[in-house]
Amino acid sequence: MTDLIYTEQELVLSLKEYIRAEESKLSAIKSWATRLDELTRLSTSDPEGYLAHPVNAYKLMKRLNTEWSELESLVLQTPSDGFISNMSIHRQFFPDEEDQTGAAKALMRLQDTYQLDSEAFSRGKLPGVHSNAVLTVDDCFDMGKTAYNDADYYHAVLWMQQSLKQLDAGEDAVISKADLLDYLSYSVYQMGDLPRAVELTRRLVAIDPSHERAGGNLRYFERLLLRQRNELHRQADEPASEEPIQLGTYTRPKDHLPEREVYEALCRGEGHKMTEARRSRLHCRFHDGNQNPRLLLKPVKEEDEWDNPHIVRYLDILSDDEIGQIKELAKPRLARATVRDPKTGVLTTANYRVSKSAWLEEENGPVVAQVNQRIEDITGLTVNTAELLQVANYGVGGQYEPHYDFSRRPFDSNLKVDGNRLATFLNYMSDVQAGGATVFPDLGAVIWPRKGTAVFWYNIFKSGEGDYRTRHAACPVLVGSKWVSNKWIHERGQEFRRPCGLTEVD
Repeated sequence: MTDLIYTEQELVLSLKEYIRAEESKLSAIKSWATRLDELTRLSTSDPEGYLAHPVNAYKLMKRLNTEWSELESLVLQTPSDGFISNMSIHRQFFPDEEDQTGAAKALMRLQDTYQLDSEAFSRGKLPGVHSNAVLTVDDCFDMGKTAYNDADYYHAVLWMQQSLKQLDAGEDAVISKADLLDYLSYSVYQMGDLPRAVELTRRLVAIDPSHERAGGNLRYFERLLLRQRNELHRQADEPASEEPIQLGTYTRPKDHLPEREVYEALCRGEGHKMTEARRSRLHCRFHDGNQNPRLLLKPVKEEDEWDNPHIVRYLDILSDDEIGQIKELAKPRLARATVRDPKTGVLTTANYRVSKSAWLEEENGPVVAQVNQRIEDITGLTVNTAELLQVANYGVGGQYEPHYDFSRRPFDSNLKVDGNRLATFLNYMSDVQAGGATVFPDLGAVIWPRKGTAVFWYNIFKSGEGDYRTRHAACPVLVGSKWVSNKWIHERGQEFRRPCGLTEVD
């Protein structure tokens, strides 16, 4: 029976191991709870203000998509029905992998447009904003991996380098330095920087000599570098650049947008063509809609934003109460904004338009009819053939790259009934802390959002020909949330309100 004594002893030891495992798990869960409690107290104190910072928005996506799943796995080590049931109920509302990837790409879009280096984002240092929102070593690595998986080695290098920099500075991380160097060295190679690729791979081999790819990659990179130097008649032992990789080290690859540099410069408030001579031609006035009875006693204030083509801004168009009503009507109807595919004519989502939109009919609420009537009174154009009131919300990195509002597609069935989009009436329903301007690249015009105001312009000439100067864009929102509503007014019904001109460009 002495064996049973020892058996019992083993059971006690096993029990103690189980207790230690449970205590370790509980300690880990407590650590999670403390950290998440601090985060939720901060975020719930001012939800819109918290989400106005793009780093906070990205990290919320990452937490709900990745970190809560890790916590779920930890709790699942022993049955915990209440927690799992709660997770199951709420999981349907969690962001998925695509949402997390989209949030990461939004940060990269902001990085490019506003020329912010990865360290600025990592430390929460955005223009005019002081925040404690920071990115950890693992956050930066995940950003780089998102770009890497998309074969976007330009951004992969920037974020992997930032992750490595923070790791070298002593920050704690789950990701190993070897894995970081593996991704970074290959991304640098893809950017054509062979000397640095060799140097980084040598560091990787020194850390992990048995790495499955490092040795082969190093020999391959060294052969390519030797061949390159022989062709250029350079010294074989020329060292790699010791300058740290940062914004500007490598040239960003060109993409589909020919006016990319002009567009992004305007978004930063650079390169605008508002000269003193042009400014002298801009005026402000009271506008009564050609003696419209509803505006005679209370005309609207009108300011010129641009002289030719004529773009005007109307002040005090929407009250805070009306804006609140419109947003409440739109929120349950918001969906990812779509564009019409130029080849098929089918509505689809696109990376160059990142926002959520909703279409409001007058039956949805009296405020919609009020806004429609106000637009008709101010412009003198009928809205009977106009499109529904579109409400759009641009969150973190939300944008709409340069586009025309008028249609250039003969197969657009809407043109056969109501004609082309004659004019655009755009209401700004929020101020934006940073970014979010409306820019016209061909004109060099920049129009900044001002809550309660609206801008108006004609998209086509009186002849019916499109005015290609009106190509415009909604710049990415850097900090804040941008709400707008717009009315696209069509040609039909305007025959006596805006008669044809004598020339093609009248």
